[in-house]
Amino acid sequence: MDQTEQLLQALTEAHGVPGYETEVRAVLRGYMEPLGEVTQDKLGSLICHRPGEGPRVMLAGHMDEIGLIVTHISDEGFLKFLQLGGWWDQVLLAQRVIVKTHKGDVLGVVGAKPPHLLSADERSKLVEKKDMYIDIGATSKADAEAAGVRLGDPAVPDARFAVLANPRTYMSKAFDNRVGCALVIDALRHFQANGGNPNDLYGVQTVMEEVGVRGATTSARAVDPDVAIILESDIAGDVPGIKKEQSSVKLGGGPALMLYDARMIPNLKLRDLVIDTAAELGIPLQFSNMPGGATDGGAIHLHGVGVPTVVLGVPARHIHSHGAIIHRDDYDHAVQLLTALVAKLDAATVAGLTG
Repeated sequence: MDQTEQLLQALTEAHGVPGYETEVRAVLRGYMEPLGEVTQDKLGSLICHRPGEGPRVMLAGHMDEIGLIVTHISDEGFLKFLQLGGWWDQVLLAQRVIVKTHKGDVLGVVGAKPPHLLSADERSKLVEKKDMYIDIGATSKADAEAAGVRLGDPAVPDARFAVLANPRTYMSKAFDNRVGCALVIDALRHFQANGGNPNDLYGVQTVMEEVGVRGATTSARAVDPDVAIILESDIAGDVPGIKKEQSSVKLGGGPALMLYDARMIPNLKLRDLVIDTAAELGIPLQFSNMPGGATDGGAIHLHGVGVPTVVLGVPARHIHSHGAIIHRDDYDHAVQLLTALVAKLDAATVAGLTG
């Protein structure tokens, strides 16, 4: 494995659902402390500062992944749960999860009433999360409690990073949004090694994005940015069932620039700077929209009197599941585009974004 694969594996295999980011935060801190002064806001977002002259540039990726929270233990030892972040019912059933308890990790599987006992009408319907449970092999509530399970314990997908048959493609849980976290780290590494950032640079790993961009709100107050670039996974539309007019984003087609989402329209001059920079460097650039979702940009662009903001993404298939897939070429091009864009954000350029 090269350095990038090692980074992506370490970040995606770490556990950290919204509000329970301790483990992944420790991994991120280990990567970021050699790259600048690291502080933490009171919700748990990490802020790595590389001091410089000029405008405050905020690079933001969110460290949390989707997961579950235990809300009830039945007399038979089954765990009922609520979702932390957006789970589709059809991708959750029969998947392995790890319950994070005060006694350690407990393996379980998401179960539901077996098909052999369903009526004909029930068999034709999708099983809903409210009818699912986590089975950890307990036979009583006392069994589950003896294993360490308590109400409020989080559960995370049990999945590993893997290099696929095409060695330029990777599969793992949590590419949404550990791929954005990795981009923040690689941008900081670039400017540590090469200098050249004509600005005051902040690399931020936010918490609780999946439950309402909460860490973005508090970390923006800490940084008070003049301009922001949100680093995300994007939705690859090159799978069966998606029309080109819904999404033309393809795996291997380059990083994606978000033109619209439910909570933010990008700053138009910053958007154009991204497009022009990609063209200058010969970097393939794709375009996406997300009318049914949002990113940390929804909070950050509203900070103070407003912050010029764009969202750059690495396309991923099957996000919000146990196994998302990304293409290494998209990641490498995203790093190249991001570092070139940051290098252009001097005082005059940033002032011109809102002039």
